[in-house]
Amino acid sequence: METLALPDMPQDVKAVFATYPVAAQAKFDVLREIIFEEAVRLEIGALHETLKWGEPSYLTSQSKAGSTIRMAWKQKIPNQCTLFFNCNTDLVERMREAFPSEFHYSGNRAVSLDLATDVPELLTRAVVAMASTYHWDRAGW
Repeated sequence: METLALPDMPQDVKAVFATYPVAAQAKFDVLREIIFEEAVRLEIGALHETLKWGEPSYLTSQSKAGSTIRMAWKQKIPNQCTLFFNCNTDLVERMREAFPSEFHYSGNRAVSLDLATDVPELLTRAVVAMASTYHWDRAGW
């Protein structure tokens, strides 16, 4: 895939990322790139990058194709970074079925990655695609 020119990060999102440890920032840079690249590949329209609950969030506000993806680093699990999904969906359940041991799961709302390992790119693209097209998939598009 051709390298995508990422949009400038909004200042409020940038400020939150700046509070994370360097290892988490590097991991989130990769995850952010994957999220934007998948949006282009899936043709879901422009993403809205904002803060929800004080965490960087990505919404398919133009097409409403998908469910919001949030990402955060938490002091209580300092060796992981986490992608959060709407807990009122079956997204994490579906991810757990497809990739039972490739990620750390938290209930029905989160998938975490170890900071010390590389992002499993293909698998991460798959979970991002699941979330990014959630409403389209449910509607049978």
